[in-house]
Amino acid sequence: MHLMSVNLGQERILQRKHRIERTGIFKFPTQDAVKVTKLGLKGDVIVSKKHHGGPDQAVYVYGGGDYEWWSKEFGMDVSPGTFGENLTISALESAVFNIGDYLQVGEVTLQVTAPRIPCGTFAARMNDPQWVKAFRHAERPGLYCRVIQEGLVKTGDPVSIERYTAETISIPEMFRDYYVKGKSEETLRRHLKAPIAIRARRDLEKELLSLLSQS
Repeated sequence: MHLMSVNLGQERILQRKHRIERTGIFKFPTQDAVKVTKLGLKGDVIVSKKHHGGPDQAVYVYGGGDYEWWSKEFGMDVSPGTFGENLTISALESAVFNIGDYLQVGEVTLQVTAPRIPCGTFAARMNDPQWVKAFRHAERPGLYCRVIQEGLVKTGDPVSIERYTAETISIPEMFRDYYVKGKSEETLRRHLKAPIAIRARRDLEKELLSLLSQS
Protein backbone atom coordinates (compact mmCIF):
# COMPACT_ATOMS: atom_id res chain seq x y z
CA MET A 1 0.00 0.00 0.00
CA HIS A 2 1.01 3.60 -0.45
CA LEU A 3 -0.22 7.07 0.39
CA MET A 4 -2.39 8.18 -2.53
CA SER A 5 -3.12 11.66 -1.28
CA VAL A 6 -2.50 14.08 1.60
CA ASN A 7 -5.53 16.33 2.04
CA LEU A 8 -5.78 19.60 3.94
CA GLY A 9 -9.02 21.29 4.99
CA GLN A 10 -10.07 24.77 4.03
CA GLU A 11 -12.71 26.65 5.97
CA ARG A 12 -15.91 26.91 3.94
CA ILE A 13 -19.49 28.02 4.47
CA LEU A 14 -22.04 25.23 4.15
CA GLN A 15 -25.83 25.50 3.92
CA ARG A 16 -27.60 23.01 6.19
CA LYS A 17 -31.36 23.21 5.69
CA HIS A 18 -32.29 26.54 7.28
CA ARG A 19 -28.92 27.46 8.73
CA ILE A 20 -25.42 28.25 7.57
CA GLU A 21 -22.36 26.80 9.28
CA ARG A 22 -18.59 27.02 8.98
CA THR A 23 -16.83 23.72 8.32
CA GLY A 24 -13.43 22.21 7.55
CA ILE A 25 -14.87 19.10 5.86
CA PHE A 26 -13.76 20.32 2.42
CA LYS A 27 -10.25 18.92 2.07
CA PHE A 28 -8.02 19.12 -0.98
CA PRO A 29 -4.87 17.24 -2.05
CA THR A 30 -1.46 18.83 -1.66
CA GLN A 31 1.77 17.71 -3.26
CA ASP A 32 3.86 19.18 -0.44
CA ALA A 33 5.31 17.18 2.43
CA VAL A 34 3.12 17.82 5.48
CA LYS A 35 4.05 17.59 9.17
CA VAL A 36 1.80 15.30 11.20
CA THR A 37 1.71 16.19 14.91
CA LYS A 38 -0.11 14.72 17.89
CA LEU A 39 -2.99 17.09 17.08
CA GLY A 40 -3.18 16.46 13.35
CA LEU A 41 -1.79 17.76 10.08
CA LYS A 42 -0.06 21.12 9.98
CA GLY A 43 -2.20 23.51 7.95
CA ASP A 44 -5.40 21.48 8.24
CA VAL A 45 -8.53 23.38 9.31
CA ILE A 46 -10.77 21.90 12.03
CA VAL A 47 -13.79 24.05 12.83
CA SER A 48 -16.03 21.81 14.95
CA LYS A 49 -13.53 20.90 17.67
CA LYS A 50 -16.27 19.47 19.89
CA HIS A 51 -16.70 16.54 17.50
CA HIS A 52 -13.50 16.47 15.45
CA GLY A 53 -9.77 16.58 16.02
CA GLY A 54 -7.97 16.25 19.33
CA PRO A 55 -5.26 13.73 20.24
CA ASP A 56 -7.44 10.64 19.74
CA GLN A 57 -8.98 11.75 16.43
CA ALA A 58 -6.01 13.66 15.09
CA VAL A 59 -5.99 12.03 11.65
CA TYR A 60 -8.84 10.66 9.54
CA VAL A 61 -7.88 7.96 7.03
CA TYR A 62 -9.92 6.68 4.10
CA GLY A 63 -8.99 3.95 1.69
CA GLY A 64 -8.68 3.55 -2.04
CA GLY A 65 -10.48 0.20 -1.73
CA ASP A 66 -13.49 1.87 -0.10
CA TYR A 67 -13.45 4.70 -2.65
CA GLU A 68 -13.51 2.14 -5.46
CA TRP A 69 -16.66 0.65 -3.95
CA TRP A 70 -18.31 4.07 -3.72
CA SER A 71 -17.29 4.92 -7.28
CA LYS A 72 -19.21 1.85 -8.46
CA GLU A 73 -22.20 2.87 -6.33
CA PHE A 74 -22.17 6.41 -7.75
CA GLY A 75 -21.31 5.36 -11.29
CA MET A 76 -18.49 7.93 -11.32
CA ASP A 77 -15.02 8.39 -9.85
CA VAL A 78 -14.80 9.80 -6.33
CA SER A 79 -11.63 11.80 -5.82
CA PRO A 80 -9.42 11.71 -2.68
CA GLY A 81 -10.48 14.15 0.01
CA THR A 82 -14.18 14.00 -0.91
CA PHE A 83 -15.08 12.35 2.41
CA GLY A 84 -13.02 14.84 4.41
CA GLU A 85 -10.14 12.50 5.13
CA ASN A 86 -6.60 13.71 5.79
CA LEU A 87 -4.87 10.68 4.27
CA THR A 88 -6.08 8.53 1.39
CA ILE A 89 -4.35 5.14 1.32
CA SER A 90 -4.38 2.80 -1.68
CA ALA A 91 -6.15 -0.57 -1.36
CA LEU A 92 -7.17 0.14 2.25
CA GLU A 93 -10.62 -1.08 3.31
CA SER A 94 -11.64 0.14 6.73
CA ALA A 95 -13.87 -2.82 7.65
CA VAL A 96 -10.90 -5.18 8.05
CA PHE A 97 -9.31 -3.12 10.85
CA ASN A 98 -9.53 -3.41 14.61
CA ILE A 99 -9.27 -0.70 17.20
CA GLY A 100 -5.60 -0.42 18.15
CA ASP A 101 -4.14 -1.49 14.80
CA TYR A 102 -1.13 0.53 13.66
CA LEU A 103 -0.50 2.21 10.32
CA GLN A 104 3.05 3.17 9.41
CA VAL A 105 2.81 5.98 6.86
CA GLY A 106 6.25 7.19 5.84
CA GLU A 107 7.80 8.55 9.05
CA VAL A 108 4.48 8.61 10.89
CA THR A 109 2.94 5.93 13.11
CA LEU A 110 -0.83 6.03 13.60
CA GLN A 111 -3.08 3.94 15.84
CA VAL A 112 -6.71 3.29 14.93
CA THR A 113 -9.13 4.61 17.59
CA ALA A 114 -12.62 4.84 16.07
CA PRO A 115 -14.77 4.62 12.93
CA ARG A 116 -16.20 7.82 11.50
CA ILE A 117 -19.86 8.36 12.41
CA PRO A 118 -21.68 10.27 9.63
CA CYS A 119 -23.39 13.53 10.53
CA GLY A 120 -25.57 16.22 8.98
CA THR A 121 -22.54 18.25 7.91
CA PHE A 122 -21.25 15.26 5.95
CA ALA A 123 -24.66 14.87 4.29
CA ALA A 124 -24.73 18.55 3.37
CA ARG A 125 -21.21 18.31 1.94
CA MET A 126 -22.36 15.38 -0.22
CA ASN A 127 -25.55 17.28 -1.12
CA ASP A 128 -27.60 14.21 -0.22
CA PRO A 129 -30.20 14.26 2.60
CA GLN A 130 -30.08 10.43 2.68
CA TRP A 131 -26.30 10.30 2.95
CA VAL A 132 -26.11 9.49 6.66
CA LYS A 133 -28.27 6.41 6.11
CA ALA A 134 -26.33 5.34 2.99
CA PHE A 135 -22.95 5.75 4.70
CA ARG A 136 -24.14 3.83 7.74
CA HIS A 137 -25.41 0.87 5.75
CA ALA A 138 -22.30 0.72 3.54
CA GLU A 139 -20.16 0.01 6.65
CA ARG A 140 -17.08 1.61 5.12
CA PRO A 141 -16.55 4.30 7.75
CA GLY A 142 -12.85 5.04 7.46
CA LEU A 143 -10.47 5.23 10.41
CA TYR A 144 -9.87 7.88 13.02
CA CYS A 145 -6.35 7.62 14.43
CA ARG A 146 -4.13 8.96 17.17
CA VAL A 147 -0.53 9.85 16.31
CA ILE A 148 2.06 7.66 18.02
CA GLN A 149 5.08 8.96 16.08
CA GLU A 150 5.10 12.43 14.54
CA GLY A 151 6.80 13.17 11.24
CA LEU A 152 6.42 14.20 7.63
CA VAL A 153 4.15 12.52 5.09
CA LYS A 154 3.86 13.02 1.36
CA THR A 155 2.05 11.43 -1.56
CA GLY A 156 3.70 8.15 -2.55
CA ASP A 157 4.96 7.24 0.92
CA PRO A 158 4.85 3.48 1.67
CA VAL A 159 2.19 2.28 4.12
CA SER A 160 2.33 -0.85 6.26
CA ILE A 161 0.02 -2.35 8.89
CA GLU A 162 0.82 -3.84 12.28
CA ARG A 163 -2.05 -5.61 14.05
CA TYR A 164 -2.88 -4.80 17.66
CA THR A 165 -2.49 -7.95 19.75
CA ALA A 166 -4.19 -7.01 23.03
CA GLU A 167 -7.94 -7.18 23.71
CA THR A 168 -9.90 -5.16 21.20
CA ILE A 169 -12.97 -4.88 18.95
CA SER A 170 -13.33 -4.53 15.20
CA ILE A 171 -14.13 -1.30 13.40
CA PRO A 172 -17.45 -2.75 12.06
CA GLU A 173 -18.44 -3.84 15.58
CA MET A 174 -17.79 -0.40 17.07
CA PHE A 175 -19.56 1.24 14.13
CA ARG A 176 -22.67 -0.96 14.41
CA ASP A 177 -22.82 -0.77 18.20
CA TYR A 178 -22.86 3.03 18.07
CA TYR A 179 -26.43 2.79 16.77
CA VAL A 180 -27.57 0.20 19.33
CA LYS A 181 -29.67 1.59 22.16
CA GLY A 182 -29.49 -0.14 25.51
CA LYS A 183 -26.18 -1.91 25.01
CA SER A 184 -25.45 -4.74 27.43
CA GLU A 185 -22.89 -4.47 30.21
CA GLU A 186 -20.77 -7.08 28.44
CA THR A 187 -20.75 -5.05 25.21
CA LEU A 188 -19.89 -1.82 27.01
CA ARG A 189 -17.02 -3.43 28.90
CA ARG A 190 -15.63 -5.00 25.71
CA HIS A 191 -15.52 -1.58 24.07
CA LEU A 192 -13.93 0.04 27.09
CA LYS A 193 -11.13 -2.55 27.20
CA ALA A 194 -10.03 -1.53 23.69
CA PRO A 195 -7.88 1.61 23.09
CA ILE A 196 -10.86 3.59 21.73
CA ALA A 197 -10.99 7.36 21.21
CA ILE A 198 -11.61 9.49 24.29
CA ARG A 199 -14.94 10.88 23.03
CA ALA A 200 -16.33 7.37 22.60
CA ARG A 201 -14.84 6.30 25.94
CA ARG A 202 -16.58 9.12 27.82
CA ASP A 203 -19.94 8.29 26.24
CA LEU A 204 -19.61 4.57 26.95
CA GLU A 205 -18.45 5.09 30.52
CA LYS A 206 -21.48 7.29 31.11
CA GLU A 207 -23.74 4.65 29.57
CA LEU A 208 -22.19 1.93 31.73
CA LEU A 209 -22.62 3.95 34.92
CA SER A 210 -26.26 4.57 34.04
CA LEU A 211 -26.81 0.87 33.38
CA LEU A 212 -25.16 -0.17 36.66
CA SER A 213 -27.16 2.37 38.65
CA GLN A 214 -30.36 0.67 37.48
CA SER A 215 -29.31 -2.80 38.63
